[in-house]
Amino acid sequence: MKQNLLLLPLMFFILTIHSWAQSVTDEYKVPLNNISLSDPFIFADKSDSTYYMYGSGGNGTVMCRASKDLKNWTDRFIVFQFPADHWAGPNAPCWAAEVHKYKGKYYLFTTSDDGKPIGKNILGNNYPHRATQIYVAESPRGPFRDFTHNNPHTPHDWPCLDGTFWVEDGVPYLVFCHEWTQIMNGTIEAVRLPKDLGVPDKAPFTLFTGFEAPFITESQPDPRTSYVTDGCFLFKTQKGKLGMIWSSWKGRNYVLMAAYSNSGKLKGPWIQDKELLFLDNGGHGMLFHTFDGKLMLSMHYVDPKDDRPHRKPVFMEMDDSGDRLVIKKD
Repeated sequence: MKQNLLLLPLMFFILTIHSWAQSVTDEYKVPLNNISLSDPFIFADKSDSTYYMYGSGGNGTVMCRASKDLKNWTDRFIVFQFPADHWAGPNAPCWAAEVHKYKGKYYLFTTSDDGKPIGKNILGNNYPHRATQIYVAESPRGPFRDFTHNNPHTPHDWPCLDGTFWVEDGVPYLVFCHEWTQIMNGTIEAVRLPKDLGVPDKAPFTLFTGFEAPFITESQPDPRTSYVTDGCFLFKTQKGKLGMIWSSWKGRNYVLMAAYSNSGKLKGPWIQDKELLFLDNGGHGMLFHTFDGKLMLSMHYVDPKDDRPHRKPVFMEMDDSGDRLVIKKD
């Protein structure tokens, strides 16, 4: 018996080495073209020269893939597992997962939904408790953990989604979408976060509404029409101009567009760029820099020519050297 006990650490060591070797062998084997994913978010971690890709998923898990070249990726691995007592339930869906580094730690922003109606809109349709919550970890690989005692960061009586992060003059903010499912004319909102990124104790303020999309032709919003606000992400051009990319529906097409703050501050006023960035079934974008300095757009795209159309992550090089963001023509 004693001899068997002495062998256990050795067996564990051998199994660990075998598992590690297998993961190294198999690590970057999935081509980008083989991946289906909504809302792809890239975190480029300089500490290990690795790109991490998050997105939308379900069944109570937030998943991730890793890559060294943006072309070949690992299998999915779990970075956050919803606990049994999670406010949205242990098997809840998650949307628009993104990770930001702040003061030496990594913060996961993701949207969940408990499926329970909390009210009805003007059409008499139910809207659910949907909210963005922030989690923390020591690595972009997780495991992320709750630090707000199971409390989301967006207002409890609003259906909210697609929360993102911005720091202005040293102050952290959560920027998110107040959904059309409640108010019909969806909005982009911002709220000041505490220094530890805990639950806000301030009221949100509106940046702009879905009705302000540049392709809207009505003079006033129709109270029974849905004006969608999705996928907000903030950036600054090389000239220091504050901008935001966001998405909505133009007819049957999901589109990507940009807005710019005239004051250079979150409170705006925000002016919509009349020229859309992408108008053919692609959107929910974000921007990141490659390790060799290129500015890239990540978004999902649906190719209508596919036999079974589905959302796929795509990357495009961008140009922000002027006063506005544009896709590089080459």
